[in-house]
Parts: sequence; structure tokens; C-alpha cells
Amino acid sequence: MPFEPLLTATIETVLNRLVQDDPALVRQLARLKGNVIQIHLKELDKTLTFVFSQQIDVLAQYEGTPDCYLSLTLSILPQLQEQANITQLIKQDKLVLEGDMQLAQKFSQLMTDCKPDWEEWLSRLTGDVVAHTVAQGVKDFGHFLQSHHQRHQSHLAQVLTEEWRIAPGPLELADFCDQVDEVQSQLSRLEVRIQSLTEKL
Repeated sequence: MPFEPLLTATIETVLNRLVQDDPALVRQLARLKGNVIQIHLKELDKTLTFVFSQQIDVLAQYEGTPDCYLSLTLSILPQLQEQANITQLIKQDKLVLEGDMQLAQKFSQLMTDCKPDWEEWLSRLTGDVVAHTVAQGVKDFGHFLQSHHQRHQSHLAQVLTEEWRIAPGPLELADFCDQVDEVQSQLSRLEVRIQSLTEKL
């Protein structure tokens, strides 16, 4: 199967399933009904067209003129919900927008809110108890990794400042800043004295 049809079919299936599972998303989809939004994804250098009706159709090829055209990276999509952000992103050349700005905001809101409930999906396959156990295990493992990472960072900081003496410790840094302030103060006083002597001469 070619890449583009596989990509569009996957996105379409996932989005429609997420929308069907959440009444709030169904209402958001209704506000987009009858509109066509075209997105150029810079990461993939691909253009996808989203056609909104009772469901979302995702097309790799589209001959008509969309109601809204966006060229962006996926990372800025959540920022489109605020009009001030849109203006700023356009000025920074991070976003190209042609067409209805409010449509872009509604689309951004829908895409941002389409977060899968993995535990719910898993429960359909395995049952509630197994799904909850797996989800809790994944969360615990994530907390363990985060805690391990923080301990590793703390240990590395201690090694750099106390054992290897590559970086200054917090007290040394504070003392250095105090010394800089003192030198700056002395320099200011010296400049005043020089200015005074110059005026007398």
C-alpha cells in the first residue's frame, strides 16, 4: 500500500474513532461541518485536506479550493487557539494562513482535544481490570524513569561542582557575584573621583 493512502486512512480512522467516543468532540465537529481545511505539514512536506461532514475525511489529493489553508509544523498547532498567537506566528514566519482565521482556531481546538483514552481502548480488548493494571503499570514506570532522571541530574551536578570542580557550586557563584558587585561599585566611585579631578584641572 502506498504511503499517502496509508497515512490518510490511519489519520482518518483514528480521528473519527476519537470523535465518536466523546460527545464534546462530536459538538466541535458539528461546528466545522461543510468546511474544508488544508494543512501543509512542513515536517513531512505533505499536504493533507480535511473535509468535515458527519465525519472527518482526510485526503492526500484535493482539486477544489479549501476554506482555510495552513502551512505549519505540528508543534505549533495548539497555539492556533488564540488569535494573538496566530498573528505572532505569521510575523515569525512559522505559519502561513490563507482563509478563515476562526476556522483555523476551531480546527486547532478539535485536534488538540483529540487525545486518546488508551485505558478505555485497552479495556475493550482485555477488560477493565487488566486495562487498569496495565495503565497503572505504565504510569508507575513513567514516574520511576522521571525520578531516576532527576536523581541522575542531581548526582551529575554534585560530581561537576564538588568532585571534579569543573563548575562552581551555588555558594561560590553567589560569592563571585558579590565580588563583581563590589568591583563595579569601586569602579563607579573611581569614575566619580576622576570626573571631579578632571573638572578641577
